[in-house]
Amino acid sequence: MTTPAGQPASTERVCFELRVRPELLDEYVARHRSVPPAMLREIAASGRRNYTIFLRPDGLLVGYFETDDLAASEDYLARSPVATAWERDSARFFADLEGRPDQGLTKLRQVFQLEEQLESEGVHDD
Repeated sequence: MTTPAGQPASTERVCFELRVRPELLDEYVARHRSVPPAMLREIAASGRRNYTIFLRPDGLLVGYFETDDLAASEDYLARSPVATAWERDSARFFADLEGRPDQGLTKLRQVFQLEEQLESEGVHDD
């Protein structure tokens, strides 16, 4: 079964925030212009899709991804030598963070999703 947006019914949307140190913003952005292919493959292999990062000029980072099993995704990345190295090298960019960024992020609660409400109300885009 899929949702109206074409996602598997079990898809979990994960939105999170972190704080990038203002003095490292340019370097952080540059680092993400060309993420190493091995790291890109590990993110995909962990089951994360539609992974997107947004960054405000003051350093507020908001990230989003979809996955069918968040615990399995987190476990996969925690055991990955490639992800471990990337996270170790990335940790210095973040303020008020203990541990790896992928484990110390602040998960945001979803309060609205258009397609879910359209479906629950029987509203169709004809």
